[in-house]
Amino acid sequence: MSMGREGLHQTSMLLTLDDIPRSPGHIFYDRVQDILVSSGFDAFVEDLCQPYYAARLGQRSIPPGRYFRMHLVGYFEGIASERGLEWRCSDSLSLRSFLRLETGQSVPDHSWLSRMRCRFPYEVHLEVFNWVLALISERGLVLGDRLGVDASTMEANAALRNIEQRVSGEGYQEMLRRMAQESGIESPSLQDMISVNRRRKDKKMSNDDWVSSSDPEAGITRMKNGSTHLAYKPEHAVDLDSGAIVAVDVHAGHEGDTATLPKTLERAASNLERLDKAPTEASPCECVTDKGYHSRAVLKAMEDGPWKSRISEPKRKGLLRWKGDHQAKRAVMNNRGRLRSGIAKKSFKRRSELCERSFAHILDRGGMRRTWLRGKENVLKRYLLHVAGHNLSLLMRQLVGAGTPRQAANRSDQAIFMLFICDTHRQAHIILMIATKDTDHICFVSILKIRPEN
Repeated sequence: MSMGREGLHQTSMLLTLDDIPRSPGHIFYDRVQDILVSSGFDAFVEDLCQPYYAARLGQRSIPPGRYFRMHLVGYFEGIASERGLEWRCSDSLSLRSFLRLETGQSVPDHSWLSRMRCRFPYEVHLEVFNWVLALISERGLVLGDRLGVDASTMEANAALRNIEQRVSGEGYQEMLRRMAQESGIESPSLQDMISVNRRRKDKKMSNDDWVSSSDPEAGITRMKNGSTHLAYKPEHAVDLDSGAIVAVDVHAGHEGDTATLPKTLERAASNLERLDKAPTEASPCECVTDKGYHSRAVLKAMEDGPWKSRISEPKRKGLLRWKGDHQAKRAVMNNRGRLRSGIAKKSFKRRSELCERSFAHILDRGGMRRTWLRGKENVLKRYLLHVAGHNLSLLMRQLVGAGTPRQAANRSDQAIFMLFICDTHRQAHIILMIATKDTDHICFVSILKIRPEN
């Protein structure tokens, strides 16, 4: 055989469909596609988005199902930016097939994703989230007996150097320059302003006094790693029996837990009501949270209602003084009594495991720890679709044993071999070998010996 050499390339003017090379699709995306198509996902979103298009005039748009599929890919692949979504989908034939693109069609660009997000309101994205929630509820993944609530931080697409005072409108850099000039420096440099900033006594920045000029809805927040940024605060209500996220909301980063908990529980009750699993006073749902949510006002509002509070109580020095508020005393004591049971210990263990796991999957592995969008509504729209992908991954783990394409690819490296050998004593040996792709070895081999009469 002679060696082939590269020559001048000329694109063929005529190419049949059979001549185009095809690659086998990814098993994970093929199964997700089967679920979406068999459940009527495309017809659902087309009817849902129809009011936001012209009835007769205008060019045909790209199907709305492609917009929501691309955001599901963002969760499965851990891609945060819309430009990154476009690049990833353009680079994979499996993802092109998942987006239901024909041979001559190109992947929608990132600007189209932005236009579609602005066109569809928050209610449309919420309906898609509820559709996925109803889908996994049919498979028994939503029980609604006990919910764990927790929050995390998500860095906003805004910088602290662009903040300005709410009253005067003076920027942070302008304030430092003015303070340097008042100290005797006529034309302060950057190092001079840094030095002035270090020497000044009151360095705290209150959200009541400062606001971001680029993203006013973000709040100055202490992040999980100890740094300070403009951030948002996503809050999850997780089903502690399955790990499904029943409700999600995004708040400003500086809002307290006690202020955001009623909003999240209201969304959870509304979503569970659509599934005929809403909590009632006769059969309340357990609400399990950490000590950051403990307050007398919260416990009073939850007492004798559809929520049974199991809120961890912080340690305090001295005695509690009620000042005649018997309702608050009753609510706090009832909550304290429910914390001492063995059921409470198991519930707190499940909450710490499943709530933190949901944030790890969506924010860290899913690429949403820093958002590339501005405005609370835009961030919430994108975050809802990410959470819908998380809930869909729970169903995929039930069906194929893998919740992400990477996990499915790792599981596909396993192989099972079974050998039947008969020896001279007329005994049959069944040798079962399970080989798993690892760094340097095969996992294990098991041998079973049986007699002919068996």
